Parts: sequence; structure tokens; C-alpha cells
Amino acid sequence: MLFFHAIIGEKDSNVAAKYRQLSDILRAEAIKSAESGERKFPTEKEIAERFSVSRQTVRNALSILEEEGTIERLQGSGSYIKTAAAANGSKQIAVITTFIDDYIFPSVLNEAQRVFAEKGYSILLYATENNIGKEYEILNSLLTQDNISGILIEGSKTALPTPNGRLFDEFRGKGIPVLFFHGIYSNIRDFTCVMDDNSAGGTQLTLHLLSKGHRKIGGIFKSDDIQGIERYYGVISALIDSGIQIDDRSFCWYDTVDRKEIVTGHAFLDKFIDTRLSDRSAIICYNDEIAYNLIQGLLVKGKRVPEDVAIVSFDNSIYSQIGPVPITSLGHKNMKTGKTAAEILLAMIDGKKAESVKLKWELYTRISG
Repeated sequence: MLFFHAIIGEKDSNVAAKYRQLSDILRAEAIKSAESGERKFPTEKEIAERFSVSRQTVRNALSILEEEGTIERLQGSGSYIKTAAAANGSKQIAVITTFIDDYIFPSVLNEAQRVFAEKGYSILLYATENNIGKEYEILNSLLTQDNISGILIEGSKTALPTPNGRLFDEFRGKGIPVLFFHGIYSNIRDFTCVMDDNSAGGTQLTLHLLSKGHRKIGGIFKSDDIQGIERYYGVISALIDSGIQIDDRSFCWYDTVDRKEIVTGHAFLDKFIDTRLSDRSAIICYNDEIAYNLIQGLLVKGKRVPEDVAIVSFDNSIYSQIGPVPITSLGHKNMKTGKTAAEILLAMIDGKKAESVKLKWELYTRISG
């Protein structure tokens, strides 16, 4: 059984939110395990000990998975995974993501899978690890299958033009709709995409910090995904429009490979803090994962958040709430990426015309900034 890293806080007073969060994590793990042919699911005791939660919380989470058909629980035998990598029948949708264990993806998958299941569709789950070559291999393999109804894909390195445009055109030629989520390549803009309004989000966070009196604002953004470019653009545009002088050295960049260093140690962010962000009173982060790790690094150095440095970010994820300083972050209240994308893709499968959608952000204000 392959498990993802996750943090479940037993102090969380919202019991319902806790077991639903656990079900999201377990669902993604079940699908990943099924992909390798494994069916046996961990016991209640094993799950409770691993996440440091009560057995009742585990039972509630497993009940959700059982009701939606992800697992089946057999009396005296335990739980088994029903979601296979290649489900029976022709109503299948290929879901291609960059990382299955990314902290955002389980919730996106949960939303999408519920919508697909209601219409009788099963999913085939793939991960590219944000690698263009792996994306090519997956797409090429799917072109040989005759039971794919549609494709929901998070593109790899969307800040760069894709060399896989021909393959997407082949799917379109075969009448198989392709829907992107989170971002789309610059050289295939005619495909439909469900994405966050990232530029507007960058502007929104900047104006929030300016309203708090901050003038020395820096940022950390991801360079190989289009979301990072758009979020940076929104920040810079808001600063220029507000008459704030731009200091390019105070805006730092990392890529997919660098992310591994960031989440496994503080050396990468320490360099940013010491050489690029030392005189900033506020920092806008690409996402909550970066903000969470940045705050840890700042606290180790004796910096107070938000008294010395305010931190804000994107996603309003679990990372914005589990750290020593809860993080002010942008999230979505009503329109969810997974649910919206699934509904649009199903409409495309039914032959309906679909337009790209940008999801608006809502600011969730917490202690960090």
C-alpha cells in the first residue's frame, strides 16, 4: 500500500471536516494502490495509529468511501479497494495530473470523481510528475485505447509551450474531448481550461498587504507552471499601479526540482531569506506549501510572523491552518476546481460547446498577514 504524507490534527474541533479530510487522503491512496494491482485496504487500527485519530473518525471516513464505491467492507475480512486502474465498461475518463500526492490534488480528485460517478463514469488515473516526456508516453498510450470517453488533464510545465500539441489534436480528431485544469499551454489556447484567476489573485493579495501599510513587498513563485507566472504578474501590476517601486531581487523563483528541496529541508528557503528577502516586510507565496515552509524558516531565524514579516499565499489548504502561524490565503468558497471541471467535461462528452472558466478567489484572513 502506498501512503501519502499528511497531517491530521486531533485538536481540530470540526469533526466532520476531519473525517472528510481523511477520506480525501485515503481515496487518493486507494486509487494509487489499485493502479499497481493492490486491493487490500489497511485496517481501522492501522489508519487510526498512522494519522493519530480516533477509530470513530476512521469509521466515518471509510463509510464515505464505501458509499461512493471506492472500497467494500467485508464482515470479518476487512476492507478492499473496488476502484481499479482499469475499470470495466466503456464509460471511462482519463484523469492526468502532475503529482498524485500533491496536497491539492486529493480534494480536486474527490470533487471530480463524485460528479463522474453520478453519471456512471469510472476514472483512469495517471501522474506525469510534471515531466513532459511522461506526459507524452501517457497520451500516446491512451490514443491506442478505444474505451476513453474524455480526458481531464493538468498539463506538465505549462509555463512553457508543449511539444505534445499534436497528440491533443489527435484526441480531438477522434472525437474525444480534452479539458485542462489549473493551466493551459500558450501554443494550444484553443482548448478549454478550468483555472483559477491567478493574475487577479496576485493583485488581490497585493492590495490586501498595501491596505495593511506594507510597501516593501517580495514574493516567491514557481517558474515552470503558468500559475506562478500569472500570480507574479498580478502582484507586479498591482505594485506598479499603486506607485510602488519594484525591487526585482525581492522576487524569487523555484521550479519542480527545487520544490523537493524546499519540502525536505530549509536550506533552499534560507538562502532566499538571507540574500533576497531580508528587508521585506511582507512576502506573497506561490502557495500554502511554500508559505508554511517559509514561516518555519523565519521562526527558526528569530523572525516574528506577522510582526516582522507578513506572509500571504494561495489555495486555502490544510497547510494554511496546521502550522504555528495560521496563514492568510486565497481560496474558493462555492465554485470548486474538480467539480466545475467534471461538469464541463461531461457536457463536452454530451456534445455541448464549452468555454474556459476562471474561478474567482476569496480571501481567508488569518494571523500571518
